[in-house]
Amino acid sequence: GAGADNDLYINQAIVFIEDAIQYRSINHRVDSKSLWLYRWYYSRTCQWILSLTITIILALAFIEKPSSLTVTSDVRYRLPAWNPPCGLTESIELLCFLVFVVDVSVKSYLVGWEEFWKNKWLMAYILTLIVSLTDWIVSLSFLCTENVRIRRILRPFFLLQNSSMMKKTLKSINSTLPEMASVVLLLAVHLSLFTMFAMLLFARTKDGQQDKEWMVYFRNLPDSLTSLLVLLTTANNPDVMIPAYSKNRAYSIFFILFTVLGNLFLMNLLTAIIYNQFRGYLLKSVQSSLFRRRLGIRAAFEVLSSLKEAPANAQQSYVNTGALQQVLQKVEMDSRCKQAIMRSLKMCSCDQLSAAQFQKLFEELDKDAIRQHPPSPDYQSRFMQKIQFAFGHPYFGYLGNVVALANIVSICVVLVMDADKQPSERDDFFLGAINCFFILYYLLEMLLKILAMGLKRYLSYPSNRFDGLLTVILLVLEIATFAVYGFPHPGWRPEFIGLLSLWDMVRLVNMLIVFRFLRIIPNMKFMALVVTTLLDLVKNLRAFAGILVVVFYAFAITGIMLFKGAVVPMGNIRYIGNKLNTSWPFFNLFFSFKEKCGFMGLFGYFQADVTYCLLYLLSLNLICRWAKIYFVAWWLISSVIWVNLFVALLLENFIHKWDRRCHREPLSDIEYQRTVELMFRDVLEEPTEEELMEKLHQHPHLQLCR
Repeated sequence: GAGADNDLYINQAIVFIEDAIQYRSINHRVDSKSLWLYRWYYSRTCQWILSLTITIILALAFIEKPSSLTVTSDVRYRLPAWNPPCGLTESIELLCFLVFVVDVSVKSYLVGWEEFWKNKWLMAYILTLIVSLTDWIVSLSFLCTENVRIRRILRPFFLLQNSSMMKKTLKSINSTLPEMASVVLLLAVHLSLFTMFAMLLFARTKDGQQDKEWMVYFRNLPDSLTSLLVLLTTANNPDVMIPAYSKNRAYSIFFILFTVLGNLFLMNLLTAIIYNQFRGYLLKSVQSSLFRRRLGIRAAFEVLSSLKEAPANAQQSYVNTGALQQVLQKVEMDSRCKQAIMRSLKMCSCDQLSAAQFQKLFEELDKDAIRQHPPSPDYQSRFMQKIQFAFGHPYFGYLGNVVALANIVSICVVLVMDADKQPSERDDFFLGAINCFFILYYLLEMLLKILAMGLKRYLSYPSNRFDGLLTVILLVLEIATFAVYGFPHPGWRPEFIGLLSLWDMVRLVNMLIVFRFLRIIPNMKFMALVVTTLLDLVKNLRAFAGILVVVFYAFAITGIMLFKGAVVPMGNIRYIGNKLNTSWPFFNLFFSFKEKCGFMGLFGYFQADVTYCLLYLLSLNLICRWAKIYFVAWWLISSVIWVNLFVALLLENFIHKWDRRCHREPLSDIEYQRTVELMFRDVLEEPTEEELMEKLHQHPHLQLCR
């Protein structure tokens, strides 16, 4: 009947608006049961369970055999790691796979058969599950003794497919690769030409004493290519040139030219190209997100205009404001946006909304998130008003910064004076006394600010919350110190009573005081701009960090399978019978090539600081020369591509904030919060009504009345 149809239209509008808020596609089933399933699937509980499952299956690598969960990563001193029995981690894996099977089944049903075949991610999801389950069965049949487990490498895919922003970012990176390839090819030509020059310059001579450069670095083509590739990362600079430079100073010209052309020109040119191209592709991705939002809002308008009580008009459709209010009550959205839309709706004098008015209402979703600080208390007393003016004034905050600086200077002076003293020779009376004085000042400052600003206004500022929390912690530590060791007095020396020694507690207090000095950042405009840029990257660009985790994880697991057993601990012996002591940081923690060619090793290689280890491993014949492909691939993906992508995004975010800073005066009582989509809001193009209606008429499950 009409009532059932109206309920269906209301539910469709609710889902379409929620899709618009989250930038989701609206191409899914829209019948009553499917809408209920759809909202259940995207509920916080279900998404939390899915996220927890992904976290668990990724974390299994830390406890699976070979395990590295030990206090120390030095293989000479740590106790044998716990290895779970066969079937324990496999059982957890199976539960995770069952959750993923339910996940992909629900997704496939909701999008429908026609959309399923167009969705490459869903098909890849199913293929990944089939391969993983097959490998799981093989693993159990071998009683968990097999060395190669394909499903471990595939685990990051579950993280990747669950994030729409990560998928868009990956698509943008993939589109940028052809432009990157031209510079990488130029880099390869540069490397090849200088390799040939090096082999000609440092050829073998009759005098074996003068052939150190040839013997160590340029003995043959693979060694020469590897030496210069490592030099491109500056990891073996200046070691690679020392033998030749000792022989003749003029040889330094070769290495200077190679470094200048490679590092200063080609690598920076790659950064410029990545910034230019990737920004364009990211802009396209954000443009498509805007189109999805506008499409979801327009779809909600079209279904609400189909309600039986909606006014009939052959020329134009309208939506009753009452129906929209009913929808907004049930939509899950930010309370700020919902209240703003409801206010705008009440201020509207008309009972019906056109498509343009309907769309304009939801433009509130595109605006900056604005948080206004509560007002200060309104004191009637003249004396309290003076107190409020004095301690609420910015100069009182500046005084606090000066006191914090004095505290840091005093700690530095004491640390310099006591640097060479044994713990038993130290007299902590002076340090304890000044800490007591400064902590009392911090407490007094916090109380006076609360009195002047009011508790709610005080807590509304992040810098005040930061100050207040550290002040309370410092006060608790100081009281605990006095309770255990008494008040500071001459000859107040460290003793070990209870959980921590006096020196440990004083050090902890001093570290927190140093950390508290970061309060000056908001008062330094340019520094605050830099810090907010970094915080925005952390908050808004999680997709890039997620892809980096995917790459790290895949390479770490691959390294475990390729290099397991290549190096073993041999006590303090550096090299015995082609075996290498793994106490190097490069081989430690998720963790060492004996166990895991993992995160810490790859993180060092990510920084290009331990590239020289590749040469050392090759020189000891611990790994075959084909292993260079693994290390070079990681260097290209991490240091060359990913670092440049991060620099490009850092530049984009910083330039955007700098432009906003120049064009808008900062308001003390208002804080603006930006998202990735809002970064590009000023340059995005609004979709036309024809484009929206054409896309809506192509919806596989929605039949519009017009």
